[in-house]
Amino acid sequence: MKAGKPAVVAGDEGAIKYLDMLSALIELQRLKRLDRTGWTLRGLPSGTESVAAHSFGVGVTAMMLAVEIGARGLKLDSDRVLKMALLHDWAEARVGDMPRTATNYFGAGARKEAETAAFTDIVSCLGVARSEYEDLYQDYERRESLEARLVKAADVIDLLVQAYALEHAGARGLDEFWEVAGVADFQLPRVAHEVVGEVLAALLAARGRI
Repeated sequence: MKAGKPAVVAGDEGAIKYLDMLSALIELQRLKRLDRTGWTLRGLPSGTESVAAHSFGVGVTAMMLAVEIGARGLKLDSDRVLKMALLHDWAEARVGDMPRTATNYFGAGARKEAETAAFTDIVSCLGVARSEYEDLYQDYERRESLEARLVKAADVIDLLVQAYALEHAGARGLDEFWEVAGVADFQLPRVAHEVVGEVLAALLAARGRI
């Protein structure tokens, strides 16, 4: 269910102009309270990590990766990277953070279709920004650009950073999350591939010292 529009005083044209934006912002607040189900399904308490906290982590990780990659001479659109990282999980404000076990029952295609429909509805009221957000989301889902593939790498790195932090605090039983570090192929060009690989190797080394 979409969040209702905030009340405004009649005649306040400035407030009326931004009602749709405020409505979307209020709906996206749900992500601050929505648990990442991968942790709770493994016995960790509610509140271990929210979807919004993960999106923040992906944004920070993507920014740092983009700076490092740019310093090594590979050009990319950092503005596009950050926007994509921030909005890549907006759909979960409506469909929730679906665990892999659920996806196994009704299929990845059905999940993607539901998430795309939810995202489209969330941004449908955002006027001139709508087409840009839809383009960013579709690019991320299809991994068409360097920026999209880098954000996906940041998504995985943030997952592993969170797993490392939890294990460092005493959590166990998270080995399956680390399996992706050895098999992930983000289809990145050489420079970006090297940077991401070095970060993953550093994470694995840090985990080995716990």
